Amino acid sequence: MEVRAKKALGQHFLTDQAVARRIVDALSICDTAEPTIPLHPQGTGETLSPEEGGRSVRDVLEIGPGMGVLTQYLLKREDIDLKAVEVDGESVAYLLTHFPDVQGKLLQADFLRIDTRKIFPGSYRIIGNFPYNISSQIFFKILDDKDRVPEVVCMIQKEVAERIAEPPGSKTYGILSVLLQAWYDIEYCFSVGPGAFAPPPKVQSAVIRLRRNTRLSLGCDEKLFKQVVKTAFNQRRKTLRNALKPLLKEPGLLPPEAAALLDLRAERLGVEDFILLTKALSAP
Repeated sequence: MEVRAKKALGQHFLTDQAVARRIVDALSICDTAEPTIPLHPQGTGETLSPEEGGRSVRDVLEIGPGMGVLTQYLLKREDIDLKAVEVDGESVAYLLTHFPDVQGKLLQADFLRIDTRKIFPGSYRIIGNFPYNISSQIFFKILDDKDRVPEVVCMIQKEVAERIAEPPGSKTYGILSVLLQAWYDIEYCFSVGPGAFAPPPKVQSAVIRLRRNTRLSLGCDEKLFKQVVKTAFNQRRKTLRNALKPLLKEPGLLPPEAAALLDLRAERLGVEDFILLTKALSAP
């Protein structure tokens, strides 16, 4: 039984076993460098699954397991309690047939529509080969749940991976770069060529790792912060003075350090600059 790759779902199945192992190995779980911050609103810290063999077992969600190239290695890891969400019924049938251990761990659903709190009461990691046509939407959903997601390891289109990981000043630096870097440390792990997939995609791919930083709050109106970032980059060729006109007070009313940013383009501003600008725009 094989699964037919469906263009509408953006399916390109990873077939390179060495790459699959590297992706699964990149999920650190018990890295001692992980920040010790409250990771859900109750402030009680990270919720762990019961101890197994003397080791704390972390909840992990695989998005889009497809034909199980990552799943097979994830199931072997004793330090995680795996759940997987797959929208494609044909893939679900394949997984249940070829990987009996996934029984009870697999949910047929659209990740963008599920309520993760019904699956995980506390924090959970995310791993997967994200469908390239909805990868940005997946990241926005992760941001909505950022206080419960300490780590993400994923394969996405290389261009998107570079954009997310880029520092300020790059032409590829954009909305997702700022919003994700505000809450996560981004690591570009490695590139993957089209030959590692069936069918081969027309683009290069890359694996990145996101680890939740120690920021507990932006110190400004988060909704306005997102609006400022999106408005600034939607007209990225303009200076912020022109791009942010719908949100802007009289420039003379802004503090000097915020007013000075208006002569720059969005790509020149880091997270802290956008926070500064948001505070200035929301001040009475």
